[in-house]
Amino acid sequence: QTPPPDAPPPPPPPLGRAEMADAAAESVGIFVKCGLDAKEANAMGAKLVAKLLEVLGEAGVAEKGCDKSVGVLLHSIASKFPANALSHRPHAIAMVMDKKLCTLPQMDACYKFLKAVGAESFDSAALEEACGVGVVVTREEVAAAVAGQIEAHKADILERRYRFVFGRLQVAVQKAHPWALGRVIKEELDKAALALLGPKTAADEAPLPKQKKEKKPKKPKAAAGGAGAEGGVEAEQESIDLFSHLPKPEANNGVHTEVRFSTGETERYANDKATLAAHLARTGGAVVTRFPPEPNGYLHIGHAKAMHIDFGYASQSGGRCYLRFDDTNPAAERQEYIDHIQEIVKWLGWEPYKVTYSSDYFKQLHALAVELIKAGKAYVCHQKGEEIAASRAARKDSPWRDRPIAESLALFEDMRRGMVPEGQATLRMRQDPRNDNFNMFDLIAYRIKFRPHPHAGSEWCIYPSYDFTHCLVDALEDITHSMCTLEFETRRASYYWLCHHCGTYLPHVWEYSRLNITNTVMSKRKLNQLVMERHVDGWDDPRLLTLSGLRRRGASAAAINAFCHAIGVTRNANVIPLTRLEHYMREDLNLMAPRVMAVLDPLKVTITNWPADKVEARTAQRTPPAIAEKRGVPADTYEVPFTRVLYIERSDFRTEDVKGYYGLAPGKHATLRYAYPIKCTGFETNADGTVKEITAEFEPEGSVRTKGVLHWVAEPKPGVAPLSLECRLYGHLFKSADPQALGDKWLGDLKADSKVVVRGAVGSPVLAEAAPGDKFQFERMGYFCVDPDSAPGRPVLNRTVTLREASAIKKL
Repeated sequence: QTPPPDAPPPPPPPLGRAEMADAAAESVGIFVKCGLDAKEANAMGAKLVAKLLEVLGEAGVAEKGCDKSVGVLLHSIASKFPANALSHRPHAIAMVMDKKLCTLPQMDACYKFLKAVGAESFDSAALEEACGVGVVVTREEVAAAVAGQIEAHKADILERRYRFVFGRLQVAVQKAHPWALGRVIKEELDKAALALLGPKTAADEAPLPKQKKEKKPKKPKAAAGGAGAEGGVEAEQESIDLFSHLPKPEANNGVHTEVRFSTGETERYANDKATLAAHLARTGGAVVTRFPPEPNGYLHIGHAKAMHIDFGYASQSGGRCYLRFDDTNPAAERQEYIDHIQEIVKWLGWEPYKVTYSSDYFKQLHALAVELIKAGKAYVCHQKGEEIAASRAARKDSPWRDRPIAESLALFEDMRRGMVPEGQATLRMRQDPRNDNFNMFDLIAYRIKFRPHPHAGSEWCIYPSYDFTHCLVDALEDITHSMCTLEFETRRASYYWLCHHCGTYLPHVWEYSRLNITNTVMSKRKLNQLVMERHVDGWDDPRLLTLSGLRRRGASAAAINAFCHAIGVTRNANVIPLTRLEHYMREDLNLMAPRVMAVLDPLKVTITNWPADKVEARTAQRTPPAIAEKRGVPADTYEVPFTRVLYIERSDFRTEDVKGYYGLAPGKHATLRYAYPIKCTGFETNADGTVKEITAEFEPEGSVRTKGVLHWVAEPKPGVAPLSLECRLYGHLFKSADPQALGDKWLGDLKADSKVVVRGAVGSPVLAEAAPGDKFQFERMGYFCVDPDSAPGRPVLNRTVTLREASAIKKL
């Protein structure tokens, strides 16, 4: 087919600064002529300025101006008119210019009526009745209503005089006479107050004495997250409704987006009454959301936030949430990822309403693509990827954009039957190649891939794109709220364009800021590079913020959910300190992790006055009473052996004592936790001067008061070495807070000591029975989790977090 003539040149470049300043000044001049305040006019945003100029133009007052009373109402139309009823805006403007609508309460009634109507036709008489057109409220009627309110509250007014809140009475009068002028109500209220109280006195004008506010008792907080999430951390903001701004399903008839085309036309997409009613009948009016991961990688902490929003909103609203695998690319999906995602969703405590796949809808999607071609809204294109990119840059049409519908239908069928080579054709949506939004640039709907699909098998050799699939499957599943991160905001126009032209229900789309955390990366490409180039030890490396990595490190589902709840849901881009996530992990482990003693850097201590063959069982706290009370469980203990030879942290001994140091030193006492005070009587050194061993004597319990209390591990039996541990100490993976900002040099920011393996640590005998995933607080050292690399009698533990932020151990 012969390509059509070259497309017209792109639109002229945007205005320069000087031209923009002149245009702004001209706009302000127009607004002032219509009675608006110059200062407020200068402060208007660009969108409101454009809308107000449109409204003034439609009213025919942009050149000649108008009274302030009219200008205020036209400004109200520009800022508050319901977007789903914009086709009726000229009617509302005419009512203002004909003096049928004269007050802001009437305008609000007009908006309410038209929002319910949408773009459909309506009865003008019904609108006028709803807006109180022709209803005259006399000043006498207002005065009578004011007098009634004054009489009803007379005692309180006389007691409080002008400190009484007369605004309450104005609201009551306005409710009784909704079409009365607010100015008239205020004047009559002022007149009645003056008649009753007389002029204000000095006492009326004096400031009130400050009163102490009574502290309200704190309400108990409920655990955040999914119903099945284990853990005990509490959410700081549990009482805050993160989703109060979202519309109810029955209110989903507003305009979702407004698309301005390069032709000057504007399309506004909204559900009509019939479509919305049918949708509500199918869903029962319930909130329906979806969590739609691509099964081409492992989930990270950003996905936990998405789950908290998608599953959380559905759960809070008594609705349902799909787990939908967005599996449109057969080259990238693997069963390994599908299994991982389902397992992580369950671990976080979320229960999907259904597990679905985008590929479940391939037949419906193909049928919709065929109908789109028949409607002249899609065409088969033979441009290669680089040619499409060049056309996009030049804002030129594809040479095949205007090919006959019948030809595109035949070619698309050939594509489906495998008769067109891969890479030789695509189906593209016929949108707007010159649009300012590149996501309206005739996006690809289908491409050819000769490979079987992991879920759909070998039935298809054409596969729909993300841009074609995502919105239509949302519509097919009757999703009420389609929520995603802000980088998808520019796709909103394409999302609704496609749903509109396919004649489907339109879900409510809302974008929120993605989760950015310091000292890490979360881009799928960068995570894959870290794993594939072996900078880390796999997708579940505890240094990564993948959810499998966090779980292996020792984070609980409850801690992750509480963190996601606490950071909230906003559209403001921000970066969350990694320490904030660690805070929630620490809070949870403080409540849930049993206490145990372990020594990471052991220094041998021989108690010279303890019998060589004596083993004494000492009682240690597994769950301290204060923690047990918080959890509502009994306090718990365990036994530790005390023998002649034991080990303390090397940092808890110094060869010379100094003021403010509470550990052991020659001739100094310290108390062994759960055991006895000991006094250092000597020490031996190695050839390099390091301390090899110390000797000490124990004292009877309570005989010596010491400031230092040390943790320790003794030989379980005389001559038997304590349980040996391998401890992996994890820190931040990157040196800088924002490795993304380093561009291609981001790998050079990796910390060499982000993982420190400590071999030769020793622990209490109870650790020998620990299973992978068990969590402990090593007293004075931090929180640790048993790693899957453990072997019988050889535990491997990962440090989850330190006891306190930026503190590995208290330096005695």
